Amino acid sequence: MSKSPRRITILTGAGISAESGLGTFRDVGGLWSRHDWRDLATPRAFARDPGFVLDFYNWRRAAVRAARPNPAHLALARLERDWPGEVTLITQNVDDLHERAGSRAVIHMHGTHLRALCAACGHRWPAPEVMAPDDPCPACAAPRSRPDVVWFGEMPYHMDRIAAALEATDLFVSIGTSGTVQPAAGFAAAARAAGARTLSLNLEPSRNAAAFDDSRFGPAAEIVPPWVEELLASG
Repeated sequence: MSKSPRRITILTGAGISAESGLGTFRDVGGLWSRHDWRDLATPRAFARDPGFVLDFYNWRRAAVRAARPNPAHLALARLERDWPGEVTLITQNVDDLHERAGSRAVIHMHGTHLRALCAACGHRWPAPEVMAPDDPCPACAAPRSRPDVVWFGEMPYHMDRIAAALEATDLFVSIGTSGTVQPAAGFAAAARAAGARTLSLNLEPSRNAAAFDDSRFGPAAEIVPPWVEELLASG
């Protein structure tokens, strides 16, 4: 990069948490190769069999709570803390590993396993260890508790904030994403169209590889820390 960017926008996906023991979704052996997303991650699936869906998310929630941040999470928290400009961190992940690493203002575009949502009134609250179909909403008492995650067919959260960040950023960095799921797969192209440089840090070329000016390949825990070191040294 010829000059240091003032505003940096980072998108992270399942690949950054894989090295913390949280499986990816679309790779060989990933969750969607072993489970049908139509049975687990749609409003229709929840309406049809809420107990089955909640059992899956109870298992995932326990896995999130048992996981620990890895060097990639820690490096991004350091970048947020030490960068003299602005760092916006957007994640597709529904874990809290960025926060536990020290990141302070994470945009969870797909929600989080650690919060519950009332499908009746929209109230949100911290998710208990185990959710059950007849759990009442603390606000309206309706037995319509569900995970506060974005399912297929639902609109991701915070899209206005994300669009503003992509429009204003000088550097867009995608870490550990497949480049498959919209709208996140289009963020690099949007940032590039607004004049930003684009960088992919990934295990292998993503589906949207053509949208990136530069790429570095390898496990996130190995390639993100030296990139952050290099960036901080340049700033």
